[in-house]
Amino acid sequence: MSTHDDEYKTTQISTGSAGDDAERTSLLSGVSDGTDSTAGTGGQADDSTRWHGGLDFGLLLLRLVVGATMMAHGAQKLFGVFDGPGIGGFADALGGMGYTSQTTLLSWLTALAEFGGGLLLVLGLFTWIGASAILGVMANIVFVKFDNGLSMSNGGFEYELVLGTAALALLFTGSGRIALDKNTPWRRKPMPFAILGILVAAAASVLVIVLAR
Repeated sequence: MSTHDDEYKTTQISTGSAGDDAERTSLLSGVSDGTDSTAGTGGQADDSTRWHGGLDFGLLLLRLVVGATMMAHGAQKLFGVFDGPGIGGFADALGGMGYTSQTTLLSWLTALAEFGGGLLLVLGLFTWIGASAILGVMANIVFVKFDNGLSMSNGGFEYELVLGTAALALLFTGSGRIALDKNTPWRRKPMPFAILGILVAAAASVLVIVLAR
């Protein structure tokens, strides 16, 4: 064997050792900082279990504001609090909006959807169901107010559009980790439940419009 061959093998061994050391260092580094060192190299790290400080806190704020707002609207109809109309008064208001059939039933359904859906969002429990309920109610109100245009000053639908869009966003994002839904499949993989929620909200909206107007 020539001297040239011996030098080539020595270089291979030296390079291989350095590469192995670098790989071991990378793996140990991943373990020490709590990340999955296989991510980006063919591994399948479960990103849904990681803490995303700002994102999770932002979703909590969104849920609390939207949920509490909808609970207040539902309580106005269910219990007549906050200067609300109660079930009977809201049924009369629905008649003025063009609903001609089953206004009392529709009043109950709307109130329960608002209060119950809002409560689910606040708790972060079955978030996709709560968001779907709110989305369905807001879609109906936007439909009723559509001819008034966007501006609230003209009786428009901008307020309901914002709340409905927030509910739609929560369908796609899920509740975040600061929620009772933390370990549920609809938080970890919200997309299938988002699609289901949109279909349910759309079907309910269409059913109300067809049967009650």
